[in-house]
Amino acid sequence: MSGSIYGTHFKISTWGESHGKAVGVVIDGCPAGLSLCEEDIQKQLDRRKPGQSKFATHRAEEDTVEILSGIFEGKTTGTPISMLVHNKDQRSKDYGNIAYSYRPGHADYTFDEKYGIRDYRGGGRSSGRETIARVAAGAVASKILLELGIHVRAYTKAIGPVSIDNEDYDFSCIQDNPLNMPNRGKAQEAAEYVSECMAHYDSCGGIVECTAEHLPTGLGEPVFDKLDACLAKAIMSIGAVKGVEIGDGFEAAKSNGSKNNDPFRIHSDGSVFKTSNHAGGVLGGISDGSTLILRAAIKPTSSIFSTQQTITKDHEEIDIAIKGRHDPVIVPRAVVVVESMTAITLVDLLFANMYAKMESLKKLYER
Repeated sequence: MSGSIYGTHFKISTWGESHGKAVGVVIDGCPAGLSLCEEDIQKQLDRRKPGQSKFATHRAEEDTVEILSGIFEGKTTGTPISMLVHNKDQRSKDYGNIAYSYRPGHADYTFDEKYGIRDYRGGGRSSGRETIARVAAGAVASKILLELGIHVRAYTKAIGPVSIDNEDYDFSCIQDNPLNMPNRGKAQEAAEYVSECMAHYDSCGGIVECTAEHLPTGLGEPVFDKLDACLAKAIMSIGAVKGVEIGDGFEAAKSNGSKNNDPFRIHSDGSVFKTSNHAGGVLGGISDGSTLILRAAIKPTSSIFSTQQTITKDHEEIDIAIKGRHDPVIVPRAVVVVESMTAITLVDLLFANMYAKMESLKKLYER
């Protein structure tokens, strides 16, 4: 299997299966001298850890990270950073009934068709548990960005039909509710909606919004490696994501040029700014210095307890009732995953940008 490596200059390689011994990541390209410890990684992993509310799977995993290499006396050495998290609460027996049948909405059928073999225990490599590796790598990327004064933040914008208007955000309350929503009233409304779905043995989806503030102008290349194209690939690689938009996104299709264009102005100190940000911080595939804004559409959890129609490997039509422990809504735990993939992508493009101009190289090497 290929395709488990992401990035060019800041490169991550994830490994492991949902019910294997462990999952982990190797980071190649992290510069030496970054202060880093397991606690830095653990804080981020705890944000996606299961079992923290009634809206998350009750799989009892501590998700404790171990850093195996790349750190000496509290700082990165410039060598590959290897991290792992052991799986401790697998219940593989819960998946016995899907060994020869395909769960609707999952990768079971396509995996079998492509490889002729699959680890059906919890989805194996296709499981959301693979995102532990992304979050661990994202914690390192976020520390690099903070050193450069760049702050990445993700949160739940919508759960099902319950959405927060941009002018109603209250970021002080994101940690006060299990759905990671920046509005107390909407969080309560969304919780009631999720509870209703659960009562009917159903699931729901939603939208994660992510911003990056204080990005420099000039990130991204104008053709295939556009900033928004790279972000779209990174975010779409997250298993439950079915759509990505930058700035106004699909709403821009309903607009006019006179409204959608962001006028440029000059501050009193001579710096450039825009009076609006419909573009979401990206023009021509290159960051324009304003706040980056992206959104990821997360589908409803595929594993539901209602009886569904499916087929077996022998193409026999059957009904299936999925067992196991599953999130009724993936969105709250996906928040930190979207944030992590955004951070990883930005660091990779920042490193690439170092040789975009001769003057940048001269600052590094000229004596």
